[in-house]
Amino acid sequence: VMGVFRSLIFLLSFQLLHVAKGSMVWLNKNGYEDLVVAISPQVPENDNIILNTMNMIKNASNYLFQTTKHRFFFKSVKIIIPETWKKNTSYSRLKTESYDKADVIIADHYMKHVDDPYTLHYGGCKEKGQYIHFTPNFLLNYNLTNVYGEKGRVFVHEWAHYRWGVFNEYSSNVPFYVSRNSKEASVEATSCPAGVTGIPVFQDCNGDKCELRRCRYGDQLCEKGCIFIPDIQQKMPCSVMDLRYTSSVVEFCDKNTHNSEAPNMQNKICNHKSTWEVIMESDDFRNSAVVNASAPPSETTFRLLQAQDRAVALVLDVSGSMLMHDRIGHLRRAAEVFLLHIIEIGSWAGIVTFNSDASEEAPLQQITNDAARQKLVQCLPITASGKTSICAGVRKGLKLIEDKMNATYGSEIVLLTDGEDSGIAACFDLVKQSGARVHTISLGPSAAKELEEFSKLTGGLKLYAVDGATHIKLTETFSAITPGKGDISKQSIHKELAVPPSGWMNTTVPVDKTVGNDTFFSTSWNLSQPIFFLRDPKGKEYGSSDFTIDNLNLNTARLSISGTAEVGDWQFCIKNVHTATQAISVTAISRPAYSDVPPVSTVAHMNRENRAFNPVVVYAEVSQGFLPVLGATVVATIEKDGAATVTLELFDNGAGADTMKNDGIYSRYFTSLQSSGRYRLKVKARGRKTTTRLSLRQNRALYIPGYRENGKIYMNAPRPKFADKEIQVELASFSRISTSSLVVNTGGDSAPIYPPCKVTDLHACIENNTIVLSWTAPGGDLDNGKADHYIIKSSENLLDLRNHFDRATSVNSSNLIPKEAGREESFKIKPENFIIENGTIIYFAIRAVDDTNLISEVSNIARATWFIPPKASVPSDYHGNNDGPNTTVIVAIVAACIVVVCTIVSSTLCVLKKKKER
Repeated sequence: VMGVFRSLIFLLSFQLLHVAKGSMVWLNKNGYEDLVVAISPQVPENDNIILNTMNMIKNASNYLFQTTKHRFFFKSVKIIIPETWKKNTSYSRLKTESYDKADVIIADHYMKHVDDPYTLHYGGCKEKGQYIHFTPNFLLNYNLTNVYGEKGRVFVHEWAHYRWGVFNEYSSNVPFYVSRNSKEASVEATSCPAGVTGIPVFQDCNGDKCELRRCRYGDQLCEKGCIFIPDIQQKMPCSVMDLRYTSSVVEFCDKNTHNSEAPNMQNKICNHKSTWEVIMESDDFRNSAVVNASAPPSETTFRLLQAQDRAVALVLDVSGSMLMHDRIGHLRRAAEVFLLHIIEIGSWAGIVTFNSDASEEAPLQQITNDAARQKLVQCLPITASGKTSICAGVRKGLKLIEDKMNATYGSEIVLLTDGEDSGIAACFDLVKQSGARVHTISLGPSAAKELEEFSKLTGGLKLYAVDGATHIKLTETFSAITPGKGDISKQSIHKELAVPPSGWMNTTVPVDKTVGNDTFFSTSWNLSQPIFFLRDPKGKEYGSSDFTIDNLNLNTARLSISGTAEVGDWQFCIKNVHTATQAISVTAISRPAYSDVPPVSTVAHMNRENRAFNPVVVYAEVSQGFLPVLGATVVATIEKDGAATVTLELFDNGAGADTMKNDGIYSRYFTSLQSSGRYRLKVKARGRKTTTRLSLRQNRALYIPGYRENGKIYMNAPRPKFADKEIQVELASFSRISTSSLVVNTGGDSAPIYPPCKVTDLHACIENNTIVLSWTAPGGDLDNGKADHYIIKSSENLLDLRNHFDRATSVNSSNLIPKEAGREESFKIKPENFIIENGTIIYFAIRAVDDTNLISEVSNIARATWFIPPKASVPSDYHGNNDGPNTTVIVAIVAACIVVVCTIVSSTLCVLKKKKER
């Protein structure tokens, strides 16, 4: 007997940048080909954006060739011009390129005056990024060269993030640290290489007027805001990931020049390995050789592309197996929602069905109004029979598009099937040559195993729906099919909730202020009509009689809300009055309320990592425009036909699978991998006004405060500051859903057994002469369950601890019992055999062991420093002059800062030195 299912969809199906993106860039000998740059449709037309982008990449090509020691350059680039810009005969038509698959995005942030370039990066060291982001103002405003550096150099810096998975070698959070590179402890700026010369200062601003002075301190406390001003000329030629803006920098830090001590993200995420070492381990490096020339072998070439009207052919399986589990009925209802509410006005759509042959059910026609939508819905299939010929359907779909549009370039096919077809490979070449994107939907457990090859060849989406009691899962899957043009004003939103099996139930549908246009509610049932009504946030009620029921679909009632829906909680009340339990579903869809205010969005993604144990990671990006949303509650549901459903809460805490804390990327390991096949992911993100807020990107390019040349300091305008109210998400409660899928091949092996995950957030502090270590507990299986025990080690040599953990000095932790994964651990080390001694540094690391003696990787290394500046070097106020303070005073000023850094960010630890044996 089926329970009463109630699925309320209110999911933000638009995926501003779908992360299963798969860059089209490829390395042709030494030149990168088919780099795609896309300009957002919200960007006002300006030809200088195109020109400046081309000049930036040309300069970047030369700089990349130089910094990679004559190995790489940019050979060919495609720039996607928005459909909203005027037509030009010199523009080519798009093929499979699209905004949501672009390598570089040019778009405004949601927040004004934010022009920081950045690379969106989900994974860890060596893993490719999602895209590089520039604002139009960054490209147009030449004054920004002073604060970010020459644009071509910035591009190479971001390319290294994006292509090779390396990270920044500076740190805005920990700008100074105590170094042991010399015999005595000294203070340096966080940088690579070590020994960067410059001066620490404080910029005192009153309105537009700013003055420089020395940084104040007292009782080992340094005022917040002390910054390091580097010399414009440095002795060392590196590093691109730090001082890219200085003309002398023409190299990445390598094994010989790398500063392994610096508390930066490169050391933390890449295990204290240099950027050049990471690059050398890439596929690009292994598949290329040094070019014997002083400049790139060829100049960068550019092609300008522009999208045409969207053309979509639904190619739908109607073979006999579609009668199982009422798949044909679910298909009709899900495709109906797609045609009525998802696909945008102005698009072209047609319908093809196939079994052993293919039929054109509706020729390609433009959706100009609701009547045109209804006309297409009338052509959806209602019966199924026969065998399966996928290629017959694909050929008919391409012909349907070509008959109307005279070409298939830039068009889309939505290919849905539940069956196998031994002849599927016969049309792979045809599809590849067509220039159309094919989005595949695998329905049920027996869909052709080669189906996703269509998506792989064309850059389309790979989607999968399991069989369900209602059409909701398939509707969610259809909702993920968006135009890929970056036009946020033409997308649809949904959300899902659950309903108990009997009686009245009030279901809350939160409508936040970023959505509300073209809002639509529907409810479906499989036996008999329930009693239901809808109440808006102001108390207005819509009864059953306000809903309409289609003669071709008597099991669904619909209601469209005129104008913009009221912001707040809508209550959907339903009662099952049938004598037996039945499946009941509820759907709600709404479009963004404003063309210039992006809605909060969620994007789901699963990835199987190419490292030990090949773990699967689940990601969800929650954002508004291009700004991360923090504080959301994010839950992932993973389904596979024939397997139990798995639910995981995802975290943005910088621990376990999560690479970076507070970047809006919520992550978790999926450890319930059972067998080969397709896995369906659904992510639900919820937020409340009191707990969610916007943030700036964590890994943004460094805003250069100024530089020193020939003893004189030149300051840039201070970086814009933002009050809390400017980054607060002023929303009612929001809720979003996104779906994705992953095809896994376990090679026939049994379900994998995982060790505990690596601890990545080991921190330390001193409390009452006691060392306190803290970290997020790993699990027994990666970040699930709990470990059996910990091994803690210490050393006075960082690289010895990293490379020879087992030989390091053990810390007795036998009384420490691991907590459940995700909880905070704390451990105190008594100073019985230690004394505090000025200028000493010690390092700690940890490994977790599970109950089968599988051991995690060595954690990040926590650094403990005890450093007291000389009393005699208390500085007086400094207003800036050509001479600058002497080196001794600089060290004292910075040293005063270091204890505050230790205390506030917990990334270093004031350390006790081991007493020498007498």
